[in-house]
Amino acid sequence: MTAAHTELKKGDVILQVRNLVKHFPVRLGLIQALRTKVPPVLKAVDNVSFDVYKGEIFGVVGESGCGKTTLARTILRLTDATSGSAILEGTDIMSLSPPEMKKLRKKMQVIFQDPYESMNPRMDVQTIISEPLRIQGIVRSVHEARDIVARVLADVEMLPPEEYMTRYPHELSGGQRQRVAVARALSVDPDFIVADEPVSMLDVSIRGEVLNLMLELSRSRGVTFIYITHDLATARHVCDRIAVMYLGKMVELGTADEVIGNPLHPYTQALIGAVFVPDPRHRGFADILKGEIPSPVNPPSGCRLHPRCPYAIDRCKAEEPEFRTFEGTHQAACHLVGQFGKS
Repeated sequence: MTAAHTELKKGDVILQVRNLVKHFPVRLGLIQALRTKVPPVLKAVDNVSFDVYKGEIFGVVGESGCGKTTLARTILRLTDATSGSAILEGTDIMSLSPPEMKKLRKKMQVIFQDPYESMNPRMDVQTIISEPLRIQGIVRSVHEARDIVARVLADVEMLPPEEYMTRYPHELSGGQRQRVAVARALSVDPDFIVADEPVSMLDVSIRGEVLNLMLELSRSRGVTFIYITHDLATARHVCDRIAVMYLGKMVELGTADEVIGNPLHPYTQALIGAVFVPDPRHRGFADILKGEIPSPVNPPSGCRLHPRCPYAIDRCKAEEPEFRTFEGTHQAACHLVGQFGKS
């Protein structure tokens, strides 16, 4: 695998996410509900803003429960936002009616984490890939879709395509199923694809093949990807830029080289220390954080990392840090950037 290097220009923005919020109500028992004046909510995504550029692979990284998958689902309108906006090429996704949303689905597709559960076991590969074509009215029958199915199977290197069209999911390996999932997403020629942990359930030996496929599609077809992952090592190799999330907040954003080479936020440093400890540049980052992740139902005041951060001061407990730009395109939300660790 080689790192992605897409020349990004601010005029090439395809997606603008602004102040996006997704809160889930917490169910209470009868007695708790009677005693509670303000119903509690789980703050899965809390006031997140960023841009995605055309043709890039934009990574969203964080531990399980940080909100990255909910962020992706909210952008895709698979779950409704509490507030905020996601604007795809001038269209606010959050404001569309169901019929308008159906039309927009053609522009944005998703590759799910589990290649075993994301396909109907009673459909063959040709039917699986052609289903979105029929739903969008691009073709009227599976027969009409055959040429498109053959083309996208070739794009994902399932050759010869005719050999795979009549197979069923149980006749494919995990890697082949995920390639079919990629082909299905490509079939409607989308503007961008959300890949939600697309290799986490695959064997290590074939993860690189799927990630290299994403890289090749980004370069050859100009497909934009939002890559959701907990694995900084894979994000480092395939992403143009990386956003780091913690407890529903975006805490750092920059190019892959900026975020990995010079992490500004203590949480990012801790993630890197856990993955890249053999690298002498990152040895000092290991074991930075202490304690457990707080509940997103009742997150800490100020900086949400402060109960676990060894550098925290009183200001961190009282005041939420702003998301600021430091060098180039490198941004972070921390009061103490430059006063600790490597940075």
